[in-house]
Amino acid sequence: MDLIRNVYCVGRNYRAHAEELGNAVPTSLMLFSKPTHAVVDSTASPIVLPANAGEVHYEVEVVLAAARTYEQGMTVEELVDEMSVGIDFTLRDVQTELKKKGHPWLAAKGFRNSALLTKFRKFPGTAACKQVDFSLRKNGQEVQRGNISDLIFDLQTIIEYTAAHFGLDAGDIIFTGTPQGVGPVFDGDTLSLYWGHELAGESVIRLI
Repeated sequence: MDLIRNVYCVGRNYRAHAEELGNAVPTSLMLFSKPTHAVVDSTASPIVLPANAGEVHYEVEVVLAAARTYEQGMTVEELVDEMSVGIDFTLRDVQTELKKKGHPWLAAKGFRNSALLTKFRKFPGTAACKQVDFSLRKNGQEVQRGNISDLIFDLQTIIEYTAAHFGLDAGDIIFTGTPQGVGPVFDGDTLSLYWGHELAGESVIRLI
């Protein structure tokens, strides 16, 4: 896609991920956002992330791209034309402190290069996506694998909720949630993102 306008993210949308961080499984959809300055192309390797703010965690996700303005009753297939496999990088120690204080997550989620995206591809539809796993390998070893069929809040619920509360228009993207297996990255790590058996993107991490 040519221009990204708004970056929405769904938190705790896989049961096992919520549980691995000791969080309650949500009963209502939780959204947060990242500034567009957070967006980085996976080909812009190395990806520079902060080195002095505690652990930086990877969270691999399916990312949807809206092609037009949402209208009530519109389906995912009518709204979304492209998708990506992305990483929602998180300053985990910072997030933990913010949660204790009841503060917003922006400092933990919105830093530069925290929204990594592979090249966008044609969205094949919800049913077709459920037939394909997405995954992340760190230095060649698989650390995360997910499938949108395991989402707590499905794609249709996500677009309807986002549009109703914040609006959805062409150029908006949505990180739909991460499965279990999140963990830290270290300087020099290579992160490889897969859509099925296809390498969708690969980046080397620099912590500076």
